[in-house]
Amino acid sequence: MTTSMIGEPIARREDPRLLTGQGRFLDDIGHDALAAAFVRSPYAHARVVDVDVTDALDVDGLVAVYTHEDLEGRVGEPLPLLIPHAALTHGRTPYPLAKDEVNHVGEAVVMVVATDRYVAEDACERIRVTYEPLEPVVGIELARAADLLVHDDVPGNVSAHLVQENGDARAAVAAAPNVLELDLEIERSASTPLEGKGVHARWDADDRSLRVYTSTQASTSVRAALAAKLELPPNRVEVIAPDVGGGFGVKIVHPWPEEVLVPWAAIRLGREVKWTEDRREHFVSAAHERGQLQHVRVGFDDDGRLLGLDVTVWHDNGAYTPYGIIVPIITTTQLLGPYKPGAYRAEFFSLYTNTVTVTPYRGAGRPQGCFAMERTMDAIAEHLGLDRTAVRERNFIRPDEMPFDHGLTFQDGRPLIYDSGDYPATLEKVKKLVGWDEFESFRSEARAAGRRVGIGIGCYVEGTGVGPYEGGFVKVETDGTIVVATGLTTQGQGHQTVFAQVVAAELGVPIDRVTVTTGDTRRFGYAVGTFASRAAVMSGNAIALAARKVRDKALRVAGEALEADPRDLEIVDGVVRVVGSPETAPGTSIPLATVAVLANPLRYAFDREAERATQFGGPVDVTKPPVAEGDEPGLEETGYYSPPRSTFANGMHAVVVETDPDTAEISILRYCVVHDCGTLLNPRIVEGQIHGGVAQGVGGALYERLVYDEAGQLLNASFMDFLMPYATEVPVIETDHLQTPSPLNPLGIKGAGEAGVIPVSAALASAISDAEGLAITRMPISPSELYELRLRSSGPAGRDER
Repeated sequence: MTTSMIGEPIARREDPRLLTGQGRFLDDIGHDALAAAFVRSPYAHARVVDVDVTDALDVDGLVAVYTHEDLEGRVGEPLPLLIPHAALTHGRTPYPLAKDEVNHVGEAVVMVVATDRYVAEDACERIRVTYEPLEPVVGIELARAADLLVHDDVPGNVSAHLVQENGDARAAVAAAPNVLELDLEIERSASTPLEGKGVHARWDADDRSLRVYTSTQASTSVRAALAAKLELPPNRVEVIAPDVGGGFGVKIVHPWPEEVLVPWAAIRLGREVKWTEDRREHFVSAAHERGQLQHVRVGFDDDGRLLGLDVTVWHDNGAYTPYGIIVPIITTTQLLGPYKPGAYRAEFFSLYTNTVTVTPYRGAGRPQGCFAMERTMDAIAEHLGLDRTAVRERNFIRPDEMPFDHGLTFQDGRPLIYDSGDYPATLEKVKKLVGWDEFESFRSEARAAGRRVGIGIGCYVEGTGVGPYEGGFVKVETDGTIVVATGLTTQGQGHQTVFAQVVAAELGVPIDRVTVTTGDTRRFGYAVGTFASRAAVMSGNAIALAARKVRDKALRVAGEALEADPRDLEIVDGVVRVVGSPETAPGTSIPLATVAVLANPLRYAFDREAERATQFGGPVDVTKPPVAEGDEPGLEETGYYSPPRSTFANGMHAVVVETDPDTAEISILRYCVVHDCGTLLNPRIVEGQIHGGVAQGVGGALYERLVYDEAGQLLNASFMDFLMPYATEVPVIETDHLQTPSPLNPLGIKGAGEAGVIPVSAALASAISDAEGLAITRMPISPSELYELRLRSSGPAGRDER
């Protein structure tokens, strides 16, 4: 690389456009389109007996009403189960519109299309659906009791059961000198992006092509799904992700019922059709995450070293399993964090409930696993009277043990092998950053002032950059601009900045000459999607490989023009020149833009610059064809990166809290993060990702929970009732970085997108427990719940009163 772009904290290039109102989101498209709306089930579990649309037919502006009976061919079949697995023995997915039965409040039953959304909603109000209510299964306890079934053909409500084991963990625990058991719980939450889902579709009957705009994290995968469902050739389907107002995992699911139904209606009606999700719809018909019960048995020696770990997880997957069982697989494998567990056994049961489907939400099972492991580490330290960081350090995988094979299978179906990391160094950094060794003096001062404070820590390892592949396209235009495209989508991560940095570094050009397009199947047809902290690892490396091929060709073409050995050339500020030659020396340099012209032999001169590439534009070797065998015209290349396995980032969070002795209010006084994502492409963007993740983690630890009643009604399906942290609740976040490059990819990078959220509940539980002298086994925790814990405790609450 010939510039210092890599590692520079360049400001996000996309922000001026977005901050000045020039973004183009889904609802900014298709103002003249017909509008869709849906009749959704008010019951958590019921049979659909009858749908009467008679009263709706008189609504002025009504265009069409569809029920499941109208869905012909593959459109009427259940939606795909995206990630099958041998352990997923009873996978179930919904129909686009309910057939015979509904299994959660919010499931779509009828689709209405009208001249505008107001008319469509009015028509929905007039449609009468007759239901036969059935008793719902709400919550993990009822699901595993299995007195009632969500799906009649699924015994015990168990969609999947999986055991992974390395060694005889149960025997190791039984033989250990010290044994502890913990029962833990993480409650259900949701990602709630600022922009909900949305779809706009346009059918061109003349050439039988479909263009779909959708707020998605996987535009190429949506294209493939639509082509299959609508029985269209894939090359007649275009899917574009415009600006997307947040995803956080919920938009990686595809196709949503609406993503099938809106294009299907556009084809049938020959009109543009659009649907945008309202906030209540998002709460009751998109996806949730997090809900798990966990039982941990751990055996350890008198120094706190793990000898055996036996974990059982009961995972609430909601009414369906469209995204498979990725979340509990990640929980039970990423639970191990930076530690050597001794013998390890992980078992999970993924259970159906009559609630909204559970799919990945930022962190995707890792926060739950981290909570289990870190609560276990704290329990060992308390049992032995040891410093919590000392117990962790004694169990760390050491740098000289990398790569470290846990003997398990990760979410990508490949071995769980950590590639790089220096966990002891990370611990030292975070202890120094938060002042761990000096905290007791601060506690003493606080106690003297009548204040109650505590400190906590959370350590994690995050599998990032999962395969199978991503691609990148790089082209040098004849005006010197560099066009870059990749198939994965963007939801605010700064891809247009980071990918431009990679190309600028590889090609030796100013970054302001580079433009980046993502998530548009017209520009790049093969991709997987944006999830699992994979964009920089996957597309970043693919784009780098494409840029390197462009650079090699540019040097070859320039070498012919300059009559120089390509090995003696370099590219600096967009100019190819002989290494070491004065910039003004004649015949020793050529602009990269001119190289792009020369790389495309022309018959016709469109402008003065193009004259140089025509057949009479200059000296040529007439013994050779204008385009060499195996070569292609133009200065453009495509590259793909496919990893042998995931790469593993890591980090540690430390937090200082204060709990009010009277009201049990929890305040965060300090929040410190040390993160290792390998080579830092852009520290500013990495810190932004960490800050956003911590904010979501604070929400998940202290505020956000989805509450169902016994009838399966979501009681807080609005921002009036679903609490989220404001800027006033998000602490100032102090960060530091460690860089242990990954040996698995050319750039040496590891992902960073989900890191901030993973250990927050664990770290805050550790700190609150330290402040109160109480075992915190369930998150999120509210002041009222902390107050109740105090009342139920057998002794005086709080370290300052013990």
